[in-house]
Amino acid sequence: MTVKLKWLFLFAIMISLSACTVGRFFVYNFADITDYKKFPSRTLTKSDQAFQFKKRAELRKPKSFKINGEVVDFDDYLEKNKTVAFLIIKNDTIQYEQYYNKYEEESIVASFSMAKSVTSMLIGFAIQDGLIDSEEDLVTKYIPELKENGWDKVTLKLLLQMTSAMKFNESYYNPFGHAASYYYGRNLRKQVAKAKLEGEPGNYFNYQSGQTQVLGLALERGLNGKRITTYLQEKLWTPLGMEYDASWSLDRKKNGLEKTFCCLNARAQDFAKLGRFYLNKGNWEGEQLLNEEWIEQSTKRDTTDGSAENYQYAWWLKGSEGDYAAEGILGQYIYVHPEKNLIMVRLGKNYGNTSWTSIFKALAKAY
Repeated sequence: MTVKLKWLFLFAIMISLSACTVGRFFVYNFADITDYKKFPSRTLTKSDQAFQFKKRAELRKPKSFKINGEVVDFDDYLEKNKTVAFLIIKNDTIQYEQYYNKYEEESIVASFSMAKSVTSMLIGFAIQDGLIDSEEDLVTKYIPELKENGWDKVTLKLLLQMTSAMKFNESYYNPFGHAASYYYGRNLRKQVAKAKLEGEPGNYFNYQSGQTQVLGLALERGLNGKRITTYLQEKLWTPLGMEYDASWSLDRKKNGLEKTFCCLNARAQDFAKLGRFYLNKGNWEGEQLLNEEWIEQSTKRDTTDGSAENYQYAWWLKGSEGDYAAEGILGQYIYVHPEKNLIMVRLGKNYGNTSWTSIFKALAKAY
């Protein structure tokens, strides 16, 4: 076989593999912040009346930073640790804004699991709008096909808290695991309908992307034919004055379902507005868009029903100061510190070699 034929043969194998979930896992390999290019999506349209944060005439840059006893240059440290965007916003004013590694303000970055927090927001809106009765509703009210799999004790609240006891392999390195099936698969509704439990609901916390995707299908059913992306447009993207178009990745092009456990694709400043929305308890420029009770419940410590003390309604709780964050794999963060009236956004190619929570907390003290 000639070299040319070998390459054609290899190419044919790759095309064949890409037609199935496992094949796409090997073709695409590990997740990347440009993954929005790989999947079909629905578009979110920028607002006609964009909200813009104020910006200091001279940005307040941390001149140096002490990490593990060593003083380092802040910009150099962020860049070396694979950051592509970093924002610090206090009192609605951008104190610091920088982009690295060939990224800029207009660059799109995949949110990964920060989308879980957005899904939680939309559940809150759906309850407020009467499309979902309560977070105490059984998930089988919206996905009755799960009854035969024993889901008749699982509420939407348990899914929000990651305490449903869903059987789900979260490994990002296993091409045959659930995470690969949900991320690269092309029929999430079918995947969700097959979901099983492996314990008693409401007894323990287990972080799993699958639980938020079950929640996403329940949300879609509650919307009675309206697309989840359309609902996000109506409830947040337009009212919050988003400056850029964005998108939400789907499992497939025709009649696709949003990957609600991940894959909201946007720019750093618009991610920051989601943080501002929660910082202001659901109020936006004097209008209460989402009831304050939902935001408070979403970000307070509550260990009932097996819930973890550091996780509530798809937000990670960061300590006794009341700070919290939306988080995504590879180090995507929307960090909110209410006491300091502070928002930070970090987007990156990967985590780098650092603790971003420690960085956020140290910066909060400095600002």
